[in-house]
Amino acid sequence: MKKLSRNLVIIIITLAALAIIVFVLNKNKSKNEEETAIVAQQNEFVNVEVDTVKYAVINTAHKSNGVFAPLQELQMSAEQSGRVLKVFVKEGDRVSIGQPLALVKADQISVDLEKAKAAYQNAKTNYNRYSEAFKSGGVTKQDVDKAKLDLSNAEAALNQSKISYGDATIKAPINGIINLKTVEPGTVVSPGTSLFEIVNISSLKFKTSISENRIATIKQGDTINIKVSAIPDKTFKGIVSFIAPKADEALSFPVELEVTNTVNTMLKAGMYGSVNFETSSSKKLSINRKAFVGSMSSQQVFVLKPDNTVVLTKVVTGISTENSVEIVNGLSKGDIVVTNGQINLDDGTKVKVMNRANSNNQSK
Repeated sequence: MKKLSRNLVIIIITLAALAIIVFVLNKNKSKNEEETAIVAQQNEFVNVEVDTVKYAVINTAHKSNGVFAPLQELQMSAEQSGRVLKVFVKEGDRVSIGQPLALVKADQISVDLEKAKAAYQNAKTNYNRYSEAFKSGGVTKQDVDKAKLDLSNAEAALNQSKISYGDATIKAPINGIINLKTVEPGTVVSPGTSLFEIVNISSLKFKTSISENRIATIKQGDTINIKVSAIPDKTFKGIVSFIAPKADEALSFPVELEVTNTVNTMLKAGMYGSVNFETSSSKKLSINRKAFVGSMSSQQVFVLKPDNTVVLTKVVTGISTENSVEIVNGLSKGDIVVTNGQINLDDGTKVKVMNRANSNNQSK
C-alpha cells in the first residue's frame, strides 16, 4: 500500500513538472511571436537615399596628355646585294618621291640583265623565223606556238631583270626628311640591310587617350587646342582624325589629332603636349552617378513611386563625368531615383526616404 502511494506521488509530481514546462514554453512562444510582429512591422520598409532627375550643365572639361608622331615614317632597307658607290643625301635633307638617295654597284644584276637581253633577242629571232617558215609549210603550227611562248617568257624575264637593275638605284618612296642614314660609300649591303630612315612631318599626329566617361564628348572633325611643353607661349590647332572603336586595357580610347606643321611652327615628332577638352554650356537631363544599380554599365536605376515603393527602370545614358550622367531615355525631369540602399531593393519594395528634405530642395 505504501509502495502504491509512493508511485502515485511520483506520477503527480511528474505531471505537475510537465505542466509547468508546457506553460513556460507557450509563454515564450507568445512573447517571440509578439517580438517578431514588432520587428516585421519595423522592417516593412527599407531606408534609402534619393536624388531628383533634373536638367543641369554636365562639366565635361578635362585635360589629356600625349605625344606628337610623324604623319609618315619609313625605314628603308636594301633590296639587292652589292657595294654602295654613292650616297646622294645626308641627315636633315628634305627629299621627294622618286629622288635618288644612293647607288649600289650590283655586278651580278648587270650580268643577269645582259643575259636576259640576249635570250630575248634569240627568242624573237626564232619566232620570226618560224613564222616565215610556217607560211611556206616548212614548220607546223605547233612549232610556231612554242616559239611564241618562248618569246613571251624571255620578254618577262627581261622586264624582271630591268626592274632588279633599277633597284640598284635607291630612291625615296615618300616625301620627307632624312632622319637617319646608316650607309656610306663602300658599304657592302645585302637584302634587308638598313639604309635610311625618312620621316614626313609636314603634318603631325598628336596621340593621346581619353577615358570612357569622356569619349562621348568628342567626335571626328572637332578642332581642339593643343599646348606643347617645349613651346609654352604658343597654342596649336588639332583636328580629331581618329577615335579608336575599342578601348585599351586601361579602359581608355586612343585618339589622334592631326596638326598642320610648317617651318615656322617648330613642331617636331616626339614632343610632348596636352589638350584641353572644353565643357558644353547646354543643360542636359542628368542624374547622380551613384543611382545606378551595381555600376553604370547596368543601365538600371530604382525609381521612387508616390506610394513609397520602387520600380527597377532601364535607362539610356549619354555623356558622363565622375559625379553626373546624362539620361537620353527612360527618365523624365522630376523623377526620384534611389542613390543609396539599392542592394536591399527589389521591384515593389517599400522604402523610407532618409533625405527627403534634400531631394525636395533639389527638385525645385
